[in-house]
Amino acid sequence: MLRIISLNLNGIRSASSKGFYDWLDKQDADIVCLQELKAQAPDMSRHMLQPDGWFGYFHYAEKKGYSGVGIYARRQPDAIIEGLGMPDIDAEGRYIEAQFGNLSVVSLYLPSGSSGEERQTVKFSVMERFYPHLAALEASGREVVVCGDWNIAHREIDLKNWRGNRKNSGFLPEERAWMTRIFDEQGWVDVYRRLHPDTTDECYTWWSNRGQAWAKNVGWRIDYQIATPGIAAKATATSVYKDERFSDHAPLTVDYDL
Repeated sequence: MLRIISLNLNGIRSASSKGFYDWLDKQDADIVCLQELKAQAPDMSRHMLQPDGWFGYFHYAEKKGYSGVGIYARRQPDAIIEGLGMPDIDAEGRYIEAQFGNLSVVSLYLPSGSSGEERQTVKFSVMERFYPHLAALEASGREVVVCGDWNIAHREIDLKNWRGNRKNSGFLPEERAWMTRIFDEQGWVDVYRRLHPDTTDECYTWWSNRGQAWAKNVGWRIDYQIATPGIAAKATATSVYKDERFSDHAPLTVDYDL
């Protein structure tokens, strides 16, 4: 079995103080994809860089306290790819890929456009340029799992208040159509939806800090493991962990029968 976990930490130091590493020790995971480190190398403790029993790899944002992605792996990858080779995207620390034999595991943090029109324009630009990269990954002959915070709820069942969010970033028609193309045209598989095609309230992975979103479970499913068909077909179980809170996101775990 291969167990992969994905989590937007909303700050690795903050998540650490909330018990993330104690929880991680008990998960029997093989690979953990992290997003939104909000830290750079000098900010990272030894334990954050390489927890006991793990190899740690990170792609930091140039801006302090912003973005950044990482991967923890139980065994050393054959190769690590930091960034997409696109300077403006890479400056924000949004992509890291670990290769193990014929398997690639990616930690991805797509931009949010919720702060305003300027950032939404950036988000659309990143989506447009990331699309051919996804196509190349899918066509590479490798098995690939792209984990992370995609900042898009794909379907109406992926967020509680879908009617009120149809004109808001994260649920815009253009964003949703882009994800549909990834699945329908490129052939990627939404692993959670493959195993739970109709789940609503239990699928959410993010809750706004405004109001009582967490208490009322007014959430969004914006964290995914999206995989090539071969490995997606081997997914046997998936869950969203909500017994403890390490950030405004919840960990998404998938088991693959490899």
